[in-house]
Amino acid sequence: MLKLSTKGRYAVRIMVYLASRDEEGPARKQDIAEAEGISPDYVEQILIRLRAGGLVQSHRGARGGFTVACDPQRTSVLDVLEATEGPLQIAPCVEQGCDHVTRCAVQGVWNEAAESLRQVFSKALLSDLADKVASLRAGNPLTYSI
Repeated sequence: MLKLSTKGRYAVRIMVYLASRDEEGPARKQDIAEAEGISPDYVEQILIRLRAGGLVQSHRGARGGFTVACDPQRTSVLDVLEATEGPLQIAPCVEQGCDHVTRCAVQGVWNEAAESLRQVFSKALLSDLADKVASLRAGNPLTYSI
């Protein structure tokens, strides 16, 4: 089964959470953890990667925390996944090549599948997902399945 890692899925959730509350100021890691049902230590690990990727900014002080450092209208799920996971890869041979490349009948399938995923994840913008969160909050409680 092809699965996204927990880290990648949580990173997207954290970014959507921050984008949906951007006007409210910085969010503490404990607040993010509580809102998203993720351990504070794991939230911190993910935030470190997101900060290194230029997607979040940390703020010190009594009212400190984390805010979105990118434009949610231009930042996609793919950007978040690549900041936390590295390049999207369906099979190692697609990026790295392998000994069977000259006689491999399926490498084209792996390439096409990876490109399809990139397109889907690129179309999903943080701003759209944050808008969806606001809409769901107005009418229905949010639930996540991991």
